[in-house]
Amino acid sequence: MIKFHQIKHCFQILDKMRCLRKRSMVSFLGVLVIFLLFMNLYIEDSYVLDNKQLIRETSTHQLNFERYIHTFKDLSNFSGAINVTYRYLAATPLQRKRYLTIGISSVKRRKGNYLLDTIKSIFEQSSYEELKEISVVVHLADFNSSWRDVIVQDITQKFAHHIIAGRLMVIHAPEEYYPILDGLKRNYNDPEDRVKFRSKQNVDYAFLLNFCANTSDYYVMLEDDVRCSKNFLTAIKKVIASLEGTYWVTLEFSKLGYIGKLYHSHDLPRLAHFLLMFYQEMPCDWLLTHFRDLLTQKNVIRFKPSLFQHMGYYSSYKGTENKLKDDDFEEESFDIPDNPPANLYTNMNVFENYEASKAYSSVDEYFWGKPPSQGDIFVIVFDNPIVIKKIKVSTGTEDRQNDILHHGALDVGKKTNLNLRARTCDTYLRLGEFKNGNFEMSEVNQKIPFNIYCMRICVTKTQKEWLIIRSISIWTS
Repeated sequence: MIKFHQIKHCFQILDKMRCLRKRSMVSFLGVLVIFLLFMNLYIEDSYVLDNKQLIRETSTHQLNFERYIHTFKDLSNFSGAINVTYRYLAATPLQRKRYLTIGISSVKRRKGNYLLDTIKSIFEQSSYEELKEISVVVHLADFNSSWRDVIVQDITQKFAHHIIAGRLMVIHAPEEYYPILDGLKRNYNDPEDRVKFRSKQNVDYAFLLNFCANTSDYYVMLEDDVRCSKNFLTAIKKVIASLEGTYWVTLEFSKLGYIGKLYHSHDLPRLAHFLLMFYQEMPCDWLLTHFRDLLTQKNVIRFKPSLFQHMGYYSSYKGTENKLKDDDFEEESFDIPDNPPANLYTNMNVFENYEASKAYSSVDEYFWGKPPSQGDIFVIVFDNPIVIKKIKVSTGTEDRQNDILHHGALDVGKKTNLNLRARTCDTYLRLGEFKNGNFEMSEVNQKIPFNIYCMRICVTKTQKEWLIIRSISIWTS
């Protein structure tokens, strides 16, 4: 058992860490915070650890990271459900396990209410065949019973057929199951009401995840003010199929908040326990990053285009303005680009490790080069000749809106004498010019009479701004 002065010393270190306000420090220091808190809470709750050496290492602040990860992954305490008796506010018993569960947690807002529009978007943007494979679980997490009654009445009136079909369930976790929400630790100098709000939100999500653990093969979390892209389920299935045989914990289909984060359902009990254990430590999106790290997925796996867009104008916290938008969102993103195998080359001056190949990736990466000159090129040479149906190239980002291709054109190449040394074709046909940093063309196969071996982005005028090529998307026929 850890001695009292050792525990006191641990908390003194933690108190110093909590004084750090910048989020940039969280990714490094937060993991250590969670390690120490985990062990203290683990002992306080009288869990049994067979590995006494791990306890000794923890008491002296010398964690064996690999051993800790193994212990966390194998703890049987985290594989079982949290003991909560839910109230079914609107539901029909689920007849069978679905492919995907969509979870939404909602509370009363001071301004605006977007929940009904979010539910409507989910169903309207799904085909009849897709609807057979999804279930939507809404957790009305507000303790105000009058508000819940009104929302349930609105939901049942508008979506009765989806409830009857077992596609929509509305639940509530009673207040008596919640931990203490007053007098919480004031981490990051957040005001007391902000700490209470985000801590309760962590518990709201934990109870929602706990409920959904056995309803489907996969689970995606949405917020209650989201618009969906058309046929998002088909797009998600295509991505999951492409990752078959690889290890992942979280896939991200939006860059914002707790929107579009996808999990294997078998990980939901551990994630629910994790959020509940550290509910008062930090916001949920920070905790989710630590959870992913603990299960040894080190890098973010985020896909473009985004499938979900934040549409709320007023935040659920105090009704403050929240105008965040995902600039990678596309309403019609059902048809994810094929991007056939290819080699990429550029003679531009590449900045650090933002190499050319990152513009061709489906995850959230991009090419970044120093100011290009007239005549500079960015070339894609395909492994095999292809017939292209559609091309889309986007430059710049939301943060760097001026780092676009101000003057450029796009060419496609026909194989005559493929110059492998220069990684390009000898003969090109110009398809068109970039407009406002973007290029998009459909029905390319009807305009080009030959199979395409190369595609080339040409800088037609020197610019003083740097250049970001955010994404190159190619659809083949």
